[in-house]
Amino acid sequence: MKSVLLFLALAGSLGLVPVFAAERPKVGLVLSGGGAKGMAHVGVIRVLEEMNIPVDVVVGTSAGSAVGALYASGMPVNDIERRFIEMDWLSSFRDDPGRIYKPVRRKQEEWRFPVTPGIGLRSDGLHVGGGIIAGQNLGFILNELTHNAALVEDFDRLAVPFRAVATDLETGEPVVMGKGNLAEAIRASMSIPGVYAPVERDGHLLVDGGVANNLPVSVAREMGAEIIIAVDITDSLMETDELREAFSVVGQLTTIMTRRNTEEQLGLLRDGDVLIRPDLEGFSSADFYNAPVLFELGASAARNHAVELNPLRVSRSEWTGYKAAMGSRAYTAGPIARIEIDQGSSLAREFLRERIRQQPGMPLDVAVLEADLKRIYGLGYYETVSYSLSPSREGTVLTIGVQEKSWGPNYLSFGLNYEDNFNGETRFNIASSIRMTELNALGGEWQTGIQLGTEPWVRTQWYQPVDYGYQRFMVLGGQYSRETFSIYDSNDTRIAEVDVTFRKADLALGMELGGIAEVRLKYTRGYATVDEQVGQAVAPDDSIHQGGLALQVVHDSLDDAFFPRQGAFAGMRGRLEREDLGSDRHFDSITSMALGTRTWKGFNMTGLLYAEAVTRGEPGIENAVRLGGFRRLSAFAPGQITGDNALMGALYASQAFGGPLVPWFAGVGLEVGNAWDSLDEASWNNSVRSWSAFAGVDTFLGPVQVATAYNNKDNWTAYLNIGFSFTQLFY
Repeated sequence: MKSVLLFLALAGSLGLVPVFAAERPKVGLVLSGGGAKGMAHVGVIRVLEEMNIPVDVVVGTSAGSAVGALYASGMPVNDIERRFIEMDWLSSFRDDPGRIYKPVRRKQEEWRFPVTPGIGLRSDGLHVGGGIIAGQNLGFILNELTHNAALVEDFDRLAVPFRAVATDLETGEPVVMGKGNLAEAIRASMSIPGVYAPVERDGHLLVDGGVANNLPVSVAREMGAEIIIAVDITDSLMETDELREAFSVVGQLTTIMTRRNTEEQLGLLRDGDVLIRPDLEGFSSADFYNAPVLFELGASAARNHAVELNPLRVSRSEWTGYKAAMGSRAYTAGPIARIEIDQGSSLAREFLRERIRQQPGMPLDVAVLEADLKRIYGLGYYETVSYSLSPSREGTVLTIGVQEKSWGPNYLSFGLNYEDNFNGETRFNIASSIRMTELNALGGEWQTGIQLGTEPWVRTQWYQPVDYGYQRFMVLGGQYSRETFSIYDSNDTRIAEVDVTFRKADLALGMELGGIAEVRLKYTRGYATVDEQVGQAVAPDDSIHQGGLALQVVHDSLDDAFFPRQGAFAGMRGRLEREDLGSDRHFDSITSMALGTRTWKGFNMTGLLYAEAVTRGEPGIENAVRLGGFRRLSAFAPGQITGDNALMGALYASQAFGGPLVPWFAGVGLEVGNAWDSLDEASWNNSVRSWSAFAGVDTFLGPVQVATAYNNKDNWTAYLNIGFSFTQLFY
């Protein structure tokens, strides 16, 4: 009998055994949650299509909802596989859409305050978000994947009727979603508690459906499914000897909860139903970069059930008709009839509208719209910024939705930088900042930062836009800082060390240029005092008044403040100090810097040019250029190369190792330059050169690097550095 069944299965797969449509039961495909292992579902669907088995309803939880929604919306299996293989999975676990989308003023402070852990400060205390990840990038990814079904508000009108299952966070009960925005439904079903923030939908806070119903057989039954094909990828419980660490204990508790509701659903299966359990031993819910293997494991498991699946096959002509019907359900948005802003912010509605280039009457430009929304998100005011499409009598309505950060509107950020050359030169600073936002309808901000350590620094400033768009702004600030200047003679012997304290106030008017550049005109008034001199007296003992104007233009498209892999930085600042402006000095100077980075044959290549020149007058020691130290002519001590004018060029080549989860790098660098009292003295013959080799690991504080450097004066040095950024050379 068994051999007969096997023969029928084989004959059916070749189309030799007809299946009559009149006898065909309604088939429901049920896909469980399981993180990255959910890609095995795609392999199962591929085999169902190879066997000409039509599916009449699809129900999914968590990862199963994502795969099920794509298939139910009519996306071909080959496209689903391709999209999953090409997807940048790590971006779905980050909210930051990319540094390029942040305004230049945010980029200027990144190197000092790189850590933004999602902590807000209000009068009633500290607050944190509902999850480690708000889901901003995940929302964009899901919008893009489901754009063909963006206008479908009733999931019964998809190519295959579909349901996604989530969990009501308040009651713990399952929530079955069959209407609304498809991308939002998937996002809610996938919202792992504590990792992704809950999704608010119809007055309920929703989290991952696996908490309440990880294998929703019951939902498929309610939709009329007579035969269930259930794909269960739920984790198995670990043995006692595997429960030795905190993470494994927490994981076991989650699995117990999920496994329990899965077993209840498995009890609803009947004769004729098919249960497929791919062998995913050794794979975890985080194995997103093993998509091809997971596809094949799912496909192999489905083929092992060919005998059970064969009665569900249809003839080739019926299958052709079924696929044609799926393809006919495609929806196109057409021109945008109206744009609505859905927000409860204290900012004016025009604040958002002016930042969106999409216009009514024009076709939807997804790329431009997402870029605009990413720039809005880059302002730092919102937990999520999203869009949705809906039909109306006049046409397609585009709705822009923003959700304010639940832990705002005042935010804390932190930083740490460290540099040690193992030869008595150590710099260590910790920093913290509070940024108060949405202080008026135009988006006024007040930020105060403090840095403690070998280079103390305090700054408070008010930032005030003067229009609703990206254009004009004003900054009023006050700053205190203390710096140590080392003076060396011609034999590279340190002859003096001077501590100088700066106190100043400044007022700037500026304009943003296209989101990645800005221009500022700033007036500064203050004074510098010499607190202590060790060695030869090289600075005046009384206060030195400062007063001047500076015009600064900056372009910054680097993808990372600390370890850029693509993009460019270009900055130029012209400065003049005059007695009429309150200064004891009379001089003009120009500071410029250009940095470019790209990948070439697997290597990250970074080139740097830096120059500072006094074009008139005497700037004084408090305005001297100081080179030396890590990545500033590395083989020399910090401040060892000092003068009124300086030039430096550098080239670095590095290669990344360790993959996306544990990134580390190693490379080499060449730096050439010097400082002179007069730029007329500059020449190749009196320049100094430094060769270096370095290795490090990228962290949330910036790269942690170890390096060794050798110069043309036959000196060696070594460094341990945390948090170096090229852009701090300019600022």
